[in-house]
Amino acid sequence: MVIQTQQTAKPLRVVVIGGGAAGFFGAIACAEANPLAQVTLLEASREVLAKVRISGGGRCNVTHHCFDPAALVQHYPRGAKALRGAFSRFQPKDTIAWFASRGVDLKTEADGRMFPTTDDSGTIVDCLMATARQVGVKLWLGAMVKTIEKVGDTFRLHLRSGDELVCDRVLIATGSNPQGYQLTKTLGHTIAPPVPSLFTLTIRDPRLQDLAGVSVSQAQLKLQVSGDSPKLEQTGPVLITHWGLSGPAVLKLSAWGARILHQTKYQAKLRINWLPSSTPEKLRQELMKVKSQLAKKTISGNCPVMLPRRLWESLVAQVGIATQTRWADCSKTAINALIQELFQGEYVVAGKGVFKEEFVTCGGVELKEVDFKTLESRVCSGLYFAGEVLDIDGVTGGFNFQSAWTTGWLAGQAMGQILH
Repeated sequence: MVIQTQQTAKPLRVVVIGGGAAGFFGAIACAEANPLAQVTLLEASREVLAKVRISGGGRCNVTHHCFDPAALVQHYPRGAKALRGAFSRFQPKDTIAWFASRGVDLKTEADGRMFPTTDDSGTIVDCLMATARQVGVKLWLGAMVKTIEKVGDTFRLHLRSGDELVCDRVLIATGSNPQGYQLTKTLGHTIAPPVPSLFTLTIRDPRLQDLAGVSVSQAQLKLQVSGDSPKLEQTGPVLITHWGLSGPAVLKLSAWGARILHQTKYQAKLRINWLPSSTPEKLRQELMKVKSQLAKKTISGNCPVMLPRRLWESLVAQVGIATQTRWADCSKTAINALIQELFQGEYVVAGKGVFKEEFVTCGGVELKEVDFKTLESRVCSGLYFAGEVLDIDGVTGGFNFQSAWTTGWLAGQAMGQILH
């Protein structure tokens, strides 16, 4: 058998569809793995890396400071099993090293999120753009792919402009884009229905009225959707908004409950424990002590627990304790009602909001149809996937970008292998 060398083989032609984080990382990794490959990156719009630019309030939450793949995958409501092996080959440590080797240092914040030391997403965008240029990636803007077909060992891509591209390998990295899903379907893949993930909860309740901007550093949220639904629970910071609730605990809850909430049209009950580090019995003892020590003080004006005063006043009023009621006059029944409200207050979820511009969906290419060692399709050889087009999504904190870097890098490395 004669093995062709790279010098005698035809140049490898690779097309990447999608100019986001995963597409850029895949294109760069491919060009670096095979410097003789002809890598073309197509972006339907006139701007690349738009999501990178707005991420983290314009600072770009590049990744998360979690270097254990087993722990890392626990932040992915969908895709954890598939990513376990992938993260053993490219994980946050590798992302940090990749950017550092190109002159971009990252820093870690108290909650584990990692940002460029410049606090400017433009630093990440510029780095990706410059690296793509250096390794010879050809960038084509306004290039909407209308159709794609496999003809023998090659792919034919028809653009809306009327242009046609022929290539050996294709990486689809179109994010949660209907056109991307459609192209994928025509090549034989199944799409798990896309539904929103990472959203705020709409709650219209007098207890939260006029409290917009009030935040609680630790609250436990339990979502009750239906009798047989999985247990959905999160503990963490909560922010009261004009329309209901937001904050990290709410966003994580929305990610894990994305599908079941979509099925119920975002109607559910939410039970809030505002004091998860305490217990009802412990609080009862503290309240009885306060009743004795602050007997002449008003209940609403003297909050004995770690809660914002305005929230305390609202919850006190909710259980029927008048504004001027003194601790000495607080009945056992009122104390019981207050304890119940603080630990098991029930709220009605009436809908969902969106989380700024950083909109994430779950759904996409069925993971069993993809080989996660290479990100190559098991259905159509020469076809690869990366990023959010896959049925993978993480909670907020840099996890969605990390899955984009990982899948993009693995796909790029695999696509760059020499044709024989």
